[in-house]
Amino acid sequence: MTQRLHLVFGGELIDPTKSAFKDVEAIDIVGIFPDYATAYDAWKDAAHRTVDNAHMRYYIAHLHRLRHEEAEASSTEELGD
Repeated sequence: MTQRLHLVFGGELIDPTKSAFKDVEAIDIVGIFPDYATAYDAWKDAAHRTVDNAHMRYYIAHLHRLRHEEAEASSTEELGD
């Protein structure tokens, strides 16, 4: 069975109309979740905790889309050894 991992993270943005974080070192990593539904619930909880700050944003990253096990390794991965 294929895992479809999702990362939930967020932080304060420089400008609420853009997606650049004010302080990358202060990004809140909520967690990695085994499916979208669980990730969505975590995202919703984090977003509601910070609803009063217009500069705070939380995101769901689809980690399973970043890597395909069947695909050939990139040249940078092959430099690893």
